[in-house]
Amino acid sequence: MESRLVFVHGIGGLRNPARELTAWTRALAAGMREAGHSAAARDLVSDDSGRHAFVHYADLFGRGQAQGGDAPDAAGGVGVEAEILSDLLVAWVDGLAAEHSDERDRKILDHARAEAEPRAQEQGSLAVVRRALNVATTLLALKPWGAAARWITPKMMVSHLGQVARYLARAEPDVQGISLDRRIRARVAEAIGDGPAVVVAHSLGSVVALETLHQLGTPVPLFVTLGSPIATRTVVWPRLVPQPPSVPESVGEWLNFWDRDDIIAVRPHLEKELRPSGGGVAPTSRRVDSDGTWVHDAAKYLAQPAVAGPVAQALAGTAGGPGSGGGSG
Repeated sequence: MESRLVFVHGIGGLRNPARELTAWTRALAAGMREAGHSAAARDLVSDDSGRHAFVHYADLFGRGQAQGGDAPDAAGGVGVEAEILSDLLVAWVDGLAAEHSDERDRKILDHARAEAEPRAQEQGSLAVVRRALNVATTLLALKPWGAAARWITPKMMVSHLGQVARYLARAEPDVQGISLDRRIRARVAEAIGDGPAVVVAHSLGSVVALETLHQLGTPVPLFVTLGSPIATRTVVWPRLVPQPPSVPESVGEWLNFWDRDDIIAVRPHLEKELRPSGGGVAPTSRRVDSDGTWVHDAAKYLAQPAVAGPVAQALAGTAGGPGSGGGSG
């Protein structure tokens, strides 16, 4: 039985699922062609069976979805979400510092770290947001992100980080009492279905997909994560469900891709942080290098032949199955 392809998006605003499916598919097909899988690329872009899916959940971040009605601040975070955002700021800067050695960048990161540290007199979520905006403004001076300040504002960056905090807060129940994170995972589970499925998840979507796959028994011959924050040790990692974080038993191979200039994918080596599955499958992290200023972009990752080649093979049925150990190398 052929695997379906399921894309799971990450942080960001509202999207048009049909348009995004086309864009992600075309980017992946370009990478497949460069990797020498022209036939697979042709089949992918010409497939009109509706078998492949783009999971959209950004609309669930609207506060109208939640019971109650706390007013959102610039990051969309209140209460425990603000605490998570505060921790995320420190972990974010520390993670970037581990990857940058340039003297100028080190000075910028030292300044950002001082700004990220919580203050004793600080009270309320708005104070956390102001601190986050200061950190984001400082980080945009890093190479190569300085040029991105023309179209990626600190407010936008903090809002996106706020989505991570809101998902991990496990709160915002709807009228049925179902929390935001559960509503998001339900959409991913519905798209994956009975499988088998090749799951490609970007950014926050990698966290969502990982937790969803632990809930399902659906065979996943290949799980691909792009620009993932899963291993953000002091914030995301300890809040993952289930604990301790591990590879889902249904995953046959897990490839994790990161770009050194990706401002979100800090601490990218997932194999150092997650337990293998019972079958011995562990994540394999691989670095890619994209052109341009803003590399935390799903299309740029998908167009990489290192990413697209294994996906083409998995869709053709040549990837390892659960328990095969295909991802442990």
